[in-house]
Amino acid sequence: MIAALRPWFSLVRFGHSIFALPFALASAWLAAGGLPAGRVLLLVVLCAVSARTAAMAFNRWLDRRIDAANPRTAARELPRGVLAAPAVLALALCAALLFVALAFTLNPLCGWLSFPVLAVLLGYSAFKRFSAAAHFVLGLALALAPLGAWVAVRGHLEGDLAPPLLLALAVLTWVTGFDLIYACQDAEFDRASGLHSIPARFGVARALALSSVLHVVTFVALLGFARRAELGAVFHAALLGAGVLLVWQHRLVSPGDLSRADLAFFALNGWVAVALFFGLVLDLAWSSH
Repeated sequence: MIAALRPWFSLVRFGHSIFALPFALASAWLAAGGLPAGRVLLLVVLCAVSARTAAMAFNRWLDRRIDAANPRTAARELPRGVLAAPAVLALALCAALLFVALAFTLNPLCGWLSFPVLAVLLGYSAFKRFSAAAHFVLGLALALAPLGAWVAVRGHLEGDLAPPLLLALAVLTWVTGFDLIYACQDAEFDRASGLHSIPARFGVARALALSSVLHVVTFVALLGFARRAELGAVFHAALLGAGVLLVWQHRLVSPGDLSRADLAFFALNGWVAVALFFGLVLDLAWSSH
C-alpha cells in the first residue's frame, strides 16, 4: 500500500506545503488573537492541503509533455509512465471540489471566494505559455493563503485589513523571488522551447538581481506587518533570522553557479516560513501574559 501511494505523494509534493501553510496559520492565529478554534484550524489546514494538491496535480498533468522534454524533469512520475495522466487529472479535480466544499464549510464568504482562488491556482500552470509574469502569478497563488485564513477565522472583510494584506504582499514577493532562482535552472530550455520566464527573457543575472530586490520588499513588508499587527521582540527576532536566511540563499547562487539552487529554493525558504510562524505564535503567547 505504501509503495503504491509513494508516487502520488511525490507527484503533489506535500512537503512543499511548508511554503504557504505556515503563513496561512500565522494569519489565522493573528485573526483569532491566539489559538484559533479547533474546527476552524483543522479546516484551514485541510483547505491548504487540498488546494495545494489540486494545483500541483493539475500542473503536473498540464506540463507532462514539457516535463518529458526537459532533462531536469524527465524523471517525474508522468513522463516516466509511473502514473497515468487521466488519474492525475482526476486527482486534481477531486482535490479542487474538496477545497470548495471545505471552504463553504468554513463560512459562506470563504466558499464563494474559493472559485476565484481556484482560478488563480489552476491558471498559473498555463501562464508560462504566454507570459514571463508567471512567477508573479505563482506568488499571488501562495499569497492568497494568509488572506483566506483571515477570512476563515473572521468570516468577513471588515475592520483593519492591513495586517493580512501586508503579510500577503510579503508572501507574494518572497515566493516570486525564490521561484526566479529556481527558474534560472531552466532558462536555456525555456528559451529553446518557446516558454516564457524572466530568466529566459532577460537572462539569469538580471533574474537573480530582481529576486534580490523582491526579497528586500519582502523584508520591508514583514516589518510593516509586524508594526500594524503590533507584534513585539519575539517576532522581530524571528524576522531577523528570516532575513539572514534570505541573504544566505542569494549567496548560494550566482549566474555562473546554480548547483545549489535546490537548497536555496526548498530548505532555506522552508525555514523562513517556519521561523516566522513560530515567531508570531510565541510573540502572541508572550504578549498575552
